[in-house]
Amino acid sequence: MKSGISGTLFLVLMLSSVSFAAQENLPPPSTESTATEPAVAPYLREDAPSFSLTIAQFREKFSTANPTLPLGEYKTIKTLEVKSPLLRAASRINSTLYSSVAIDKSQRTIKSLQLTYLPPIPSEEKTEKPEEIAKAEKANKAVLISYMSAFINLFEPTLSAEKCQKKSIELLEKGKGASFYQQTEGTLRFVIADHREKGITFAIEPIKLSLSDK
Repeated sequence: MKSGISGTLFLVLMLSSVSFAAQENLPPPSTESTATEPAVAPYLREDAPSFSLTIAQFREKFSTANPTLPLGEYKTIKTLEVKSPLLRAASRINSTLYSSVAIDKSQRTIKSLQLTYLPPIPSEEKTEKPEEIAKAEKANKAVLISYMSAFINLFEPTLSAEKCQKKSIELLEKGKGASFYQQTEGTLRFVIADHREKGITFAIEPIKLSLSDK
C-alpha cells in the first residue's frame, strides 16, 4: 500500500511539473495568458522568488485558518535530480486530491504551492451509472474548489471567503482545456493546467514586480 501511495504522489508531482512548464522566454507578467505547449516552469528559473514560508509554517497557518479542511504532512519525494536547487514534496488529501510543493533547497521556502485533482479510476468490478459518476465528480470538484479557495485566502487575506470561491471557479472555467493558463494579480501568479481525463492542477506562485508595475 505504501509503495502505491508513493507512486501516486510521484505521479502528482510529475503531472504538476509538466503542467506548469512555461516557454523559456515568457513575456512580462500580464493579467491573463494561455500557452499551448510550455517548456520550462516559471518557478524553476534561477531568479524565481519564494514565499517567505516553509512547509511547516504553511501547514500551521492553513490548519489554524481552516480547521475543517485536513492537510496532512508533506512527504519529500526522492528524485534523480540530485543537482536540482529544488525539493519536491506531496500530501494526500483524499483519494482524488493531492497537494504538492516545490521548495527552495537552501532556504526551505516554498516556490510553488500546488493542488492536483486526479479523476477516480473506473472500477472494473462495479459498473456505475452515468448519473452516479456525475454526482461523484461534482462532489470531488467541490472539495477541490474548497481547498483552492482556502489556499487563495491565505495569500489574499483581504478577500472574503465568497470572493475566494468565486475566484477559484473563475480560474477553473478560464483554464478549462488549457495545458497552461495563468493569471497574475499583484505579486501572485495563479496557474491552471487542465489535462482533461488525466487531471487538473492549480498552483499559486510568487512573482517579482518590475519598477513599472509598482
